[in-house]
Amino acid sequence: MKANKLYKQLEKDFIKPSLSDDWARYMRSIAGFLSANFKQRSMGLVCDNAEDINKVYTAVFPSDEIMQSLLDRGESDILLFVHHPSIWVLGKESKTSRKTNRGIVFQEMKRSLLRQFKKNRISIYNLHVPLDNYGIYSTSLTLAKALDMKIKKPFAPYFGGLCGVIAETNIKTRRDLVKKIEKTVNHKVKLYPYGESKILNSKVAVIAGGGNLPEEIPKIAKFKINTFITGVTKLNKNYEPSVRAHSLLKELKINLTGATHYSTEKFACIAVCRYFKKLGLPAEFIEGKPLFSDM
Repeated sequence: MKANKLYKQLEKDFIKPSLSDDWARYMRSIAGFLSANFKQRSMGLVCDNAEDINKVYTAVFPSDEIMQSLLDRGESDILLFVHHPSIWVLGKESKTSRKTNRGIVFQEMKRSLLRQFKKNRISIYNLHVPLDNYGIYSTSLTLAKALDMKIKKPFAPYFGGLCGVIAETNIKTRRDLVKKIEKTVNHKVKLYPYGESKILNSKVAVIAGGGNLPEEIPKIAKFKINTFITGVTKLNKNYEPSVRAHSLLKELKINLTGATHYSTEKFACIAVCRYFKKLGLPAEFIEGKPLFSDM
């Protein structure tokens, strides 16, 4: 498929006028590799390296391991589709890490790998807010569905979209919910038992990724929900929103379950492979690694 045709279709299907993002301001050291459009709005085509796209690989973060694995395949005229255009490094910060105005730490892609991507005609495309925004491939919806939950409605405004869902579950207790999440993500998760053990009204709130947002917690309580699932839940005493979120959860008696940034968002990147296959493009999800320091 011609690359421009694919990008136009992605634009039509995912990028709504109301959505915004701010990645480019934190990616200045690799600005020479970024497309002009990405520099302006921080979404869509990150690196324009190919005129044709013969296959799509999807990943949550463009980690060194993910990028190198593509180079090792020796393929050209392919697309790396990522949920984030930078690498999540919470708890593994280095001198070249960048802290955004959201208090989140990311690592930029390596210039040496980006040079090889250009040489090998591997483009990079990013949908962060557009993939968080409520829809059939969205992060919170696909996480809830992976947990065999029924979607009731979206909530949680985020950069012009809605990034969370209220979901109905047959699971009765927070203990059984933890077991279900651990089986689904294939690793241990973290429970902060701030509420009663029984799941109230058979409903939970789900915001994949870094969704422990203090402004959304009172809304969860108003929905008469006492159980909240997200990715990043670590209590960071040096970051005021984290302290406030945990304080509110305790006050409102809402159980908090963290399953890492990566593991709560990977289901969207798995699901979006179906989208590319419907367009006639082979698509494959590349597994990354969760950071357990998130919890």
